[in-house]
Amino acid sequence: MNGAESLVQTFVNCGVEVCFTNPGTSEMHFVAALDRIDGIRPVLGLFEGVVTGAADGYGRMAGKPAATLLHLGAGLGNGFANLHNARRAATPIINVVGEHATYHRQYDAPLASDIASVARPNSVWMETPEDARDVAAAGARAYAASMSAPGGIATLILPADTAWLDADAAANPVDFDAPHAVEAGEIDKVAAALKNGRKSAILLRGRVLLEDGLELAGRIQAATGARIMCDTFTPRMQRGAGRVKLERIPYFAEQAQEFLEGTGQLILVGAKNPVAFFAYPGKESWLTPKDADTLILARPEDDGMAALEALAEAVGAPAQAPEHVALAKPDLASGDLDADGVGRAIAHFLPEGAVMSDEGATAGLFTNIYTETAAPHDHMTLTGGSIGQGLPLAAGAAIACPDRKVVCFHGDGGAMYTLQSLWTMAREQLDVVTVILANRSYAILNIELMRVGAENPGPKALSMLDLHNPDLNWVKLAQGMGVEAVACSTAEDFNKAFEAAMSRKGPFLIEAII
Repeated sequence: MNGAESLVQTFVNCGVEVCFTNPGTSEMHFVAALDRIDGIRPVLGLFEGVVTGAADGYGRMAGKPAATLLHLGAGLGNGFANLHNARRAATPIINVVGEHATYHRQYDAPLASDIASVARPNSVWMETPEDARDVAAAGARAYAASMSAPGGIATLILPADTAWLDADAAANPVDFDAPHAVEAGEIDKVAAALKNGRKSAILLRGRVLLEDGLELAGRIQAATGARIMCDTFTPRMQRGAGRVKLERIPYFAEQAQEFLEGTGQLILVGAKNPVAFFAYPGKESWLTPKDADTLILARPEDDGMAALEALAEAVGAPAQAPEHVALAKPDLASGDLDADGVGRAIAHFLPEGAVMSDEGATAGLFTNIYTETAAPHDHMTLTGGSIGQGLPLAAGAAIACPDRKVVCFHGDGGAMYTLQSLWTMAREQLDVVTVILANRSYAILNIELMRVGAENPGPKALSMLDLHNPDLNWVKLAQGMGVEAVACSTAEDFNKAFEAAMSRKGPFLIEAII
């Protein structure tokens, strides 16, 4: 057994089942090991941003890490943006990054780089074994680090000779840090605050945004009158009919301030105080009202579910939340297609148990509004704000949940960052329906241009935010990568295409020209 084989077998022992990969010369022994050792499914991506984004989507839905296989520092750098998003989502991922052989590093070969510096900003753990006999144990530690609460990215930098030289054996799993228990005194403190008559809000993030966590929050709301809410962008939330409704903090800072106005106490469960996404001249960055108190019921690394259960008991919450979202499918639109019509159709035909990957940006607003009362589904968003996440996130989710329909609605500009995801969807025959919201513009940036005070933009400035000349043709782009596709410019055509897509299996793309 060589070092690469010991590492692959260690990952199998730990329960890793998928490796998203874009390898190079330094990683060939790991590639060969995946062929020799059963248990890990290799999934090729044609760009490292697809690899890392897919690992994020997989980890969010599976609750455990996939591995990535990346070629040296350059490959890791290409995947950086979606690792940034994954870090903000606290997604468990194990990066295996090939490195030059230990004796070759001294020569500063053309692809040599400071891999550790590229990995460090997004990694909760990082290690470079210098001996093939140390690789397996490092792999077990990487798995444990990625799974330790609240979850994160572990990066194992693998010198080529440690992959090809002899190793002793694979390693077995090692213990990882479970979520920390919240002290009873902290729960009592929050319970007392909820009874003091001040206007309170509970901000939820992480595991507590799944159905059972929402149920607990709804029970606490019934007993205390506190608002329950989530961040603008959340890693994974379960929503739709039959679930407790949450309020979502608006994206724009002034709207968020108005939304939070009057809050006397903000109680955090796995969340941080909300801040503006960007700084704006003359506007506040800190969005919590200045006279509000912040109380922390559970930090991201804490057991938020157990804390909510204890809080529900402490405030005398009812056995069930009294209100749940009722199924309400919107009427379908007709005439010229717009973002409203797209949102209506998606919400109307969305099947129960679907997974939504949301990078709709400005054009996705209506979809979010209408799907709030659609069939129950999971919803994943752009946690770190680095666009180009939606397509690979959907691919990873489809591999984690092969029996569930995945719907990705995506702005056309952001989708161009990782359009190679379509090739992976075709190759793996993933059940993903992609809706490209084709407004031929970086529309959000047109709004931000005004908001940051860049007055009187001229034709050169506006041209940098425009996607015309030439127009993107998403049907041809998709077909060129093996995905069947249609374009729709009327609501009737889109309704028909999306309904049909929900009843078939495999990858499909609809270009919604709005």
